Amino acid sequence: MRIIILGAAAGGGLPQWNCGCRNCVSARSDRLAPMSQSAIAVSADGETWAVINASPDIRAQISATPQLHPNGLRDSPLRAVLVTNGDLDHVAGLMTLREGQAFDLFATTAIHEALAMNPMLAALSPALVMRRTVALDTPFELVPGLTATLFAVPGKVPLYLEGERVQTDLVADTTVGVELSANGRRVCYIPGCAELPDWLTARIEGANVLMFDGTLWTDDEMIEAGLGVKTSRRMGHLPVRESLSRLDDVNVGSRIYVHINNSNPLCDPGSDEARQVRAAGWQIGRDGMEVVP
Repeated sequence: MRIIILGAAAGGGLPQWNCGCRNCVSARSDRLAPMSQSAIAVSADGETWAVINASPDIRAQISATPQLHPNGLRDSPLRAVLVTNGDLDHVAGLMTLREGQAFDLFATTAIHEALAMNPMLAALSPALVMRRTVALDTPFELVPGLTATLFAVPGKVPLYLEGERVQTDLVADTTVGVELSANGRRVCYIPGCAELPDWLTARIEGANVLMFDGTLWTDDEMIEAGLGVKTSRRMGHLPVRESLSRLDDVNVGSRIYVHINNSNPLCDPGSDEARQVRAAGWQIGRDGMEVVP
């Protein structure tokens, strides 16, 4: 199994277009490496690929990834797209993939329903893009040789579907993690997660690679930085400082934080927080990072 992190950032990327926080300023001045929005590419054979989450940056991500370059006039090695929730930073890139390319679009019932509400996605021709509905906890072939299983994780509905009351620890098919398996190796990819109950840590146990939600360092990070009014949990993300402790005794191989917000000190590899994470055995995801379980 091969995995490439196409985008390691949360929604907005680094730098975010309208943000003047320390990290964004540093990324514009080349002191920090920019990061595009959350997505990975996966393959069992290095020839046929799937993308998990279609970020708004997917055109640039594909251009920066030779493994995803066309093999002919209109012959992409991309054969499948899987989305883990309906958030814009995970589905807006589907509009870029409308260019007459056949692929399978995998998602749960709830996520497909959210996508169906957007009439612009009709640009994805049903003659070419097959919308495959996947049940939770049911293994399926994502691309040849690569099995995927979706499982519910605590989260919330997308921002554009929020009502007056928002349940941020909803366990349903609106927010999912992905278990990938091929050639005897197992990877858990969880870019969004609001809590880590015992049943979820048990599911993660024994994975060769865990790629986990690293959106915000602390719960009140956005508020303290003057960048917003919502806490990390209100946005559906368990703070890194808490997941670091919660996952400390869970037996996994490589540990990588992904979906990192532009305000997060983990954007800066020289920060005290980044050193703390590395000392605990974690890696901090970056665009273009290749992972071989």
